[in-house]
Amino acid sequence: MTDEPLIAILDDEPEIRRLLAAALEDAGFRTAAFARATEFEAALRRITPDACLIDLGLPDRDGLALVHRLASESGTAIIIISGRAQVQDRVTGLELGADDYIIKPFETAEVVARIRARLRRPAQTAGRSGQIQHFAGWTADFDRYMLTAPDGEETPISHAEAELLRLFLDSPRRLITRAQMLESLGGTAGDSFDRAMDVRISRLRAKLGEDPKNPRLIKTIYGAGYIFLSETG
Repeated sequence: MTDEPLIAILDDEPEIRRLLAAALEDAGFRTAAFARATEFEAALRRITPDACLIDLGLPDRDGLALVHRLASESGTAIIIISGRAQVQDRVTGLELGADDYIIKPFETAEVVARIRARLRRPAQTAGRSGQIQHFAGWTADFDRYMLTAPDGEETPISHAEAELLRLFLDSPRRLITRAQMLESLGGTAGDSFDRAMDVRISRLRAKLGEDPKNPRLIKTIYGAGYIFLSETG
């Protein structure tokens, strides 16, 4: 068994697949590259990537729909690599569950650095808050990317939602500002990050059964940030 993280590459351009695979393997990662979404989805029944690099301009599937489904069903980190450079494209990708968005053309060193940053964060916090945490009757299992409600019902959470919940659990009853979120969760300062974060918080609240008009756990401090009103146990 090898411990090197596995990175899945989904892009219909052979040269981009070759460049990314070479750079990632030189950096110590394993790779699995695919030209079509159908091949990629079939492979997911056999492999569990630690991170996925997904192009949006796929010949056989809408890339954004694939990102949304993958984020809803798995805990893998998702990084979009696309030639679509408009702010709205980036916002939509992040809102649908992607962890990061890289615009083509790109430097392979930047891709490697962003993947390392994504995969490093859960390990950095594991020693502080553990892989299974209990709070307000809920259980968060960060190995399985699963939330268990007080009544026992399980709900999967995405990698992006897990990162956000981990950040809250590490700092209960303390103000977390947008700047701290940007530093901890990564991204680029600006409207696209703010809107994506709003959607991520809204989805996490929904999975925690929160009343959007009067949330009990994740409180908005307008103009300042958020406070998570529960101690872990």
